[in-house]
Amino acid sequence: MELNSVVTDDDTYKIPHTPDAQTEGSNNFNGDISTKTRSKMLYGINDAPPWYLGIFLALQHYLTMIGAIVSIPFILTPALCMEDSDPNRGVIISTMIFVTGIVTYFQATWGVRLPIVQGGTISFLVPTLAILSLPQWRCPPAAEIAALHEDQKVELWQVRMRELSGAIAMSALVQVFIGYTGLIGKILRFVTPLTIVPTVSLVGLTLFEHAAETASKHWGIAVGTTSMLTLFSQIMVNVSVPLLAYRKGVGLQITKFQLFKLFPVLLTIAIMWGLCAIFTVTNVFPPGHPARTDVRLSVLEDASWFYVPYPGQFGIPSVTLSGVLGMLAGVIACTVESISYYPTVSQMCEAESPPLHAINRGIGTEGFGTMLAGLWGAGNGTNTFGENVGAIGVTKVGSRRVIQWAALIMVIQGVISKFGAVFIMIPDPVVGGIFCVMFGMIIAFGLSTLQYVDLKSARNLYIIGVSIFFPMVLCKWMQNHPGSIQTGVDTVDSTLSVLLGTTILVGGVLGCFLDNVIPGTDEERGVTAWAQHMPLDTSSQYQEHKPDYDFPLGMNLLRRWNWTYYVPFLPTYKMKKPE
Repeated sequence: MELNSVVTDDDTYKIPHTPDAQTEGSNNFNGDISTKTRSKMLYGINDAPPWYLGIFLALQHYLTMIGAIVSIPFILTPALCMEDSDPNRGVIISTMIFVTGIVTYFQATWGVRLPIVQGGTISFLVPTLAILSLPQWRCPPAAEIAALHEDQKVELWQVRMRELSGAIAMSALVQVFIGYTGLIGKILRFVTPLTIVPTVSLVGLTLFEHAAETASKHWGIAVGTTSMLTLFSQIMVNVSVPLLAYRKGVGLQITKFQLFKLFPVLLTIAIMWGLCAIFTVTNVFPPGHPARTDVRLSVLEDASWFYVPYPGQFGIPSVTLSGVLGMLAGVIACTVESISYYPTVSQMCEAESPPLHAINRGIGTEGFGTMLAGLWGAGNGTNTFGENVGAIGVTKVGSRRVIQWAALIMVIQGVISKFGAVFIMIPDPVVGGIFCVMFGMIIAFGLSTLQYVDLKSARNLYIIGVSIFFPMVLCKWMQNHPGSIQTGVDTVDSTLSVLLGTTILVGGVLGCFLDNVIPGTDEERGVTAWAQHMPLDTSSQYQEHKPDYDFPLGMNLLRRWNWTYYVPFLPTYKMKKPE
């Protein structure tokens, strides 16, 4: 799902390790790549650029992820029965950004220790919508909501948020468990490409109605948004913009800045938002039109300047079996997606390939972050941002210190409530146009896994077709007929309704089952090629020490304790003990 990236210098530009690039954890270096002359990376994974440059580079990562994260509440809040003018929509965005900052810092510093950004994900929206489609959570007509007292309106959406919060937090414990216990490497033996294709692709396919509903509020603006995003991110991707810059020892000079690679989403939103503002001022859009920029002006006016999100801010989360099991679908999809990013990021950074303990710790930390997001009331979980992965590959900046600075920026922006309220004012047709691209990219990302399988095999084609089409038929019917399951036990009814109404769960389970039951060779199924890219725990031999993934503190102490060599998430796991 790579939409955003940036180029600062030519790929062949060589920069040796200089005193300006301070190094993190130098006592742990044993000739790793950060101390060598690099042919591509400006800053390696262990390098720390000067603080002023680090903040600027961090701002790029922040702006890369913000365009994707603010789109989530445009689907979430209507399903929560929240009115468009409710200032709490801004609070939810601020909460997402705040938690993203906390989790990103912890992941880059103590988790997988790769320069990745963790944040809200579309994958959790599919089970969320399935849960909220149950009869007890369906929204009343808009007229009834408008007639409610203000306190009743607040409780109407907060009780639903508490249900989602409990489901997200409890389901994340599964991810914490399989990560920190090291089970993830063994489980992935059964997660084949034909499991991933329906699981990830159905995320985008399931949400097409929401994209259509939002875009249909003004098709001209929506199509214009999609066209402009295509122009910037695909056609003008290599067009450079001249920029005046200062370099130490050189002075002022004109450099090439590839603006369209870095900010295609933000540029598109800004231009189309400005166009809607012009049509609003000139009354081309009549009062109350959803494409006007002043429709939700009260959200910005009512939002406070500063607000620090805290756990349970919308009440104590509630836990139901149906909600927890349904939300597991999002956890599974995010787990597989994140694992596929880890080797890619390490290769981009010219770092050592991630060892088992780093993979285990990364997935466990992601689950811990999702649990925090649930407890904080973000209404979503956390996942590795593919857009930021793409940015690393082209900026040639793979420093984890930059990501730590980006996390700090996110935390600061998360407490500025006015900032979150500004994004709620983006006209719906503009968001709809962005959705058309974003959801399509998610589908494409899922289908890209087919490169590992034999597409000339009738067996594989059968599994792909059934595992994608059947869930769309069954789950859509289940959501339109929420009371169709009548076992006499309400808990069983609601649980089965959510499970059978979540496309990514039904598709993933069906694809996994068929692929492991229908006869086929490993080469035909894509298992052989897939195993070369996935961190499977298939060996009990000693693991090579990789200092890139050592903790920033306490490594000497860990090496002294024998029990640390058996803990799956510690850097000493499966290492040869010192004599």
